[in-house]
Amino acid sequence: MNNLKINLKHLRYFWTVASSGSITQAADILCLTPQTISGQLRELEQQIGTKLFRKEGRNLALTDTGQTVFAYAEEMFSIGLELQDLLAGRQGTTQSLRVGVAMVVPKLLAYRVLEPVLQLKPPVQLQCHEAPLVDLLSELSVHKLDMVIADSPINPTLNVKAYNHLLGESSISFFAAPALAADLSSDFPQSLHTSPMLMPSNGSNLRRELDGWLDRQGLQPTLIAEFDDRALMKAFGERGAGVFSSPTAVEQDVLDKYGVEVIGRTDQVIERFYVISAERRIKHPAVSVITETARNNLFSP
Repeated sequence: MNNLKINLKHLRYFWTVASSGSITQAADILCLTPQTISGQLRELEQQIGTKLFRKEGRNLALTDTGQTVFAYAEEMFSIGLELQDLLAGRQGTTQSLRVGVAMVVPKLLAYRVLEPVLQLKPPVQLQCHEAPLVDLLSELSVHKLDMVIADSPINPTLNVKAYNHLLGESSISFFAAPALAADLSSDFPQSLHTSPMLMPSNGSNLRRELDGWLDRQGLQPTLIAEFDDRALMKAFGERGAGVFSSPTAVEQDVLDKYGVEVIGRTDQVIERFYVISAERRIKHPAVSVITETARNNLFSP
């Protein structure tokens, strides 16, 4: 391998396949046919003298050599993307920050996390995209996003190279419209028993935590509705449809926006929030501002 000369075009194809998880997805990203990419990968493996992928059912997995090559390719092409951003900034183009927000993350909290970016000089243009976490991680893996805000760390079983950065954690507050709150606040949490309740959808981290806490308290509220979108849940709560929960970290924001009242709090249910990035060490200056401000202010003890 002393005289090995790696074709960078082939290496980029390999990196895109490894990042996206399949030849088909890489073909869509690169606007090429799967056959073309397969041929280029074979040439790269012939250059290196060993296999880079192995079959695992219908999926591709990196060999030991493939993992080593991918680590170097990731560093190379990440630096290239940083250089493009730097040169664009020097040419007077407003720097952008592409953020994915998992659907289960409260919108008020997402705003508070991202708010410091609005004050940066020179200005940074936010591009926010909301979707299920698994879809956002797919976009992050191919550098369509700079960061993802989530209520859980990345699942280690997913074939996505990304890193978790804990922003902080918050206890939970329970809210209701004034007329309903008047009947429930005096005997919390026992007052929740048989009371109308608005809940996050099944499968979410918060729903599991709430179900467990209610069960330990021996409480059985009346489930009125379940929501993927917690902003919609709050809108129902604002109209008096039932009790809803939100992180205590944004309690005042909820009170100001929805005109509801706090009926109680518990520190036995904790929500944790994360920034997920494609980099082990955060390099984007706006992401650094977000993480430090959230840790020091929003989620400060």
